[in-house]
Amino acid sequence: MKTSDFYFDLPENLIAQVPIKDRTSSKLMVLDKETGDINHKIFKDIIDYLNEGDCLVLNNTRVIPARLIGEKLDTGGKIEFLLLKRVEKDTWQALVKPGKRAKIGTKFSFGEGKLIGEVIGLSDEGSRLIKFYYEGIFEQVLDELGNMPLPPYITETLEEKERYQTVYSKHNGSAAAPTAGLHFTNELLDKIKEKGVEIAFITLHVGLGTFRPVKVDNILEHEMHSEFYTIEKEEAEKINKAKLNGKNIICVGTTSCRTIESVADENGLLKESSGWTNIFIYPGYKFKIVDKLITNFHLPESTLIMLVSALCGKENVLNAYNEAIKENYRFFSFGDAMIIK
Repeated sequence: MKTSDFYFDLPENLIAQVPIKDRTSSKLMVLDKETGDINHKIFKDIIDYLNEGDCLVLNNTRVIPARLIGEKLDTGGKIEFLLLKRVEKDTWQALVKPGKRAKIGTKFSFGEGKLIGEVIGLSDEGSRLIKFYYEGIFEQVLDELGNMPLPPYITETLEEKERYQTVYSKHNGSAAAPTAGLHFTNELLDKIKEKGVEIAFITLHVGLGTFRPVKVDNILEHEMHSEFYTIEKEEAEKINKAKLNGKNIICVGTTSCRTIESVADENGLLKESSGWTNIFIYPGYKFKIVDKLITNFHLPESTLIMLVSALCGKENVLNAYNEAIKENYRFFSFGDAMIIK
């Protein structure tokens, strides 16, 4: 199976640069995974595709303001850090630009010295290990000095940080938002609960590898990035109850999907768990637990469009994407949504 099999031509003007005012008023494409039939709705209509006893699975990770702009301590040369993941209490793996300034032992200042970073080692694929020095609580310092690490295809400034967070975000740790969840409001979630739909929360801290292009021709040679997840006992039991009762498990986003597919046993049941997953889902994969998926429209030739294609077929997906282009859907992180049913 070739990476080029998942290519589509996207007009640049359809890449959403800013979030729309009302989270629930995005377009919603309804795609039948069996027939390929397509319907066009508004996101608030999502409730019509959720039934009593179903379980809606949400990723409650929270994006940290992981982009730091500072200067080299001795020369004043500008530097940008992008924090990827915490290795130890004050040590992080980070991408550094320009990398040539980030030699081992070099120190950098952020916020006029409120935060000092020292390069203490090299990590995977050109990233650096950074030791931070500061007074107070790191998360508070980072919240003051850091910026949201928006994807590279977003060039507009985000006026309000919370618009790159889901309304149910809880656990800090992501370098990117689980963007399918950006369409929900607390009011919509309350209506979903009132309908008798169970809501379960899992946590998967999204890494920037989610934006990494597949650089090999044969997708089987692609090395998937690892991300940390947690599923608590009570949440696993909610999902299991719905599954055992023959109800639908609906994942919000590819991150929720990858997490529960990583943990599910051969019977499609979960248990309390935490760890790292590098599961790569592509056509031919047999889903153990997920029945429906709510997702955004993804980059061409990405692992995300491959996952979606595994659920409902590559032809159906590419046909749906071409239909979305024709109907001027907004693509990627701040774009419109799709439910695969």
